[in-house]
Amino acid sequence: MKHETLEKNSILLLVCILILVSIGGIVQIAPLFWVESTIEKVRGMRPYTPLEQAGRDIYLREGCYTCHSQMIRTLRDEVERYGHYSLAAESMYDHPFQWGSKRTGPDLARVGGKYSDQWHAEHMINPRAVVPESIMPGYPFLATTPLNSADIGARMAALRIAGVPYTDDMIKNAVADLKAQINPDSRPARELLKRYPKAKVAKFDGRPGEVSELDALIAYLQMLGTLVDFTAFDASGPNLR
Repeated sequence: MKHETLEKNSILLLVCILILVSIGGIVQIAPLFWVESTIEKVRGMRPYTPLEQAGRDIYLREGCYTCHSQMIRTLRDEVERYGHYSLAAESMYDHPFQWGSKRTGPDLARVGGKYSDQWHAEHMINPRAVVPESIMPGYPFLATTPLNSADIGARMAALRIAGVPYTDDMIKNAVADLKAQINPDSRPARELLKRYPKAKVAKFDGRPGEVSELDALIAYLQMLGTLVDFTAFDASGPNLR
C-alpha cells in the first residue's frame, strides 16, 4: 500500500505530522494578523458591577463551572433550547471565561431573567424544592453568610490591569455600589445605574439585612445574557458599543 513506507518509517512519519500540523496552524492563525479584533464590538456590554463580580467569584469558588457551561454553540438544538448562540464579546471581561466543557446541569449563558430571584434563592438553598429531579447539592449557607466586600475595590483594580475598563470612579465607589444594588429606590442605586447600565437592583435573596453571599450569586446569575440586545444585533455587520 502507498502509505506502508510512511507507517514503517517513524522519522518520516514524524516529519510529515509536523508539516501537516504546521500547515493547519498557519491556516488558522495567520488570518488573525489581518483582522482588527477577534472580538466583535457589541452594544450593551459593560464590566460587572461590584456585587455581580463578587457573585462571580463565589460561582468560581463553589465550582459551579464544573457542571454548568456558559457557551451556547451555533448548533440548532442548542439555540432552540438556550437562546442565541454565545458571542465572544459576552466573555470579554471574564477572567477566566466560563465556557466550560461539561453539562451536568443546563447551560447558564442566558439564564438571566429566566427565573425570579425567589426561584434562584430556593434553588440554591434546596434545588429539589423547585426541580425535583435535580442532583445539584444545596448551598443553604450562602443565605446566612455575610458577603465580605472589604477587598472588592482591590479586586476590581486587579481586573483593570487585566484589561477590564473599570474607572477610578467605579473602584472608588465599589463598596457603596455593592450595597446599593440591594437597595431599590435609593439615591446610591441611581448612581449605580449611571455607572452600570442595565444593572438589576433588588434584595435578591429576599431576606432583610446585610448583603449575603446569596445576594451576590443571584445578582451574577440574573445578569448573564441580558446585556446584548439581540433584536438589534446583526451578525453580518458592525454592532458598535
